[in-house]
Amino acid sequence: MPFSNSSELSPSFLLASIPGLEAAQAWVAIPLCSAYVLALLGNCAVLLVVRAEPSLHAPMYFFLCMLAAIDLALATATVPRILCFYWFGSREISFGACLLQMFLIHTLSAVESSVLLAMAVDRYVAICHPLRHAAILTNGATAKVGLLAMARGVLFFLPLPLLLLPLPFCGSRALSHSFCLHQDVMNLACANTTPSVVYGLTAILLVMGLDAVLICLSYLLILKAVLRLAAWRERLKVFSTCIAHICVVLAFYVPLIGLSVVHRFGKNLAPLVHIIMGNVYILVPAVLNPIIYGVRTKQIQRRILSLIHVTDRAPR
Repeated sequence: MPFSNSSELSPSFLLASIPGLEAAQAWVAIPLCSAYVLALLGNCAVLLVVRAEPSLHAPMYFFLCMLAAIDLALATATVPRILCFYWFGSREISFGACLLQMFLIHTLSAVESSVLLAMAVDRYVAICHPLRHAAILTNGATAKVGLLAMARGVLFFLPLPLLLLPLPFCGSRALSHSFCLHQDVMNLACANTTPSVVYGLTAILLVMGLDAVLICLSYLLILKAVLRLAAWRERLKVFSTCIAHICVVLAFYVPLIGLSVVHRFGKNLAPLVHIIMGNVYILVPAVLNPIIYGVRTKQIQRRILSLIHVTDRAPR
């Protein structure tokens, strides 16, 4: 039955169920919920540790807190709604709620990309211009970078739901993911979507694409500076300060690229592939980021272990 966002009936979309496992979705949701809880605990722990540990009050760790806050917001904007569907059968999502979720996902992803670029610049300045690092990346400058990253994400991705708002939708209402993405919703429109396609691709290239290029450029300059050092041990010691950030960059961009490839070339792939890639894109960075920095940062390790130790010794 055709429907339009201007119809008297409340327009809605249908979230994608797991093919062949519809009867067991409540059980499938358990590992998804576990990953979400792990993401909540890990990122909240990072925020609390950095706040409580004065030695971590530095730009790199403030950027890490920004990542943790973004991952918490991104996971919370999607996973609870997915769990409502898997556990309570609430498959239908309204047009307005879908556009809001889509806006949050794309905007927060853009902000995370900007913060990752800022962290790469922080590593570049710390390694290549160590004497100027404290003067360039002050706490005030770090806060301004965070605000600019948020403004950049909102300005670039606010037009996406606005371009979809006047479009009529007809035919199938079924999405290919358990949450709303721009390209997924756009494909259900029964009108010319060329402006939306062009703008969406332009926004992705000017934000995530440009950030990825600049991150690679930063690491080329870092590598060039590291190779100038005489001793291999010194080279490894300096470059090891970048390992955690490189892993976090890969945890963000690999699922992003994978999801983009699935949308662009995976029309003939099984629906399960789309669902898995979508969930990986949402949850993998949120789960891995605090683990990566927890393993690589001794101050965070010590603080968390001390908290666990105090908890274990507390009287019961």
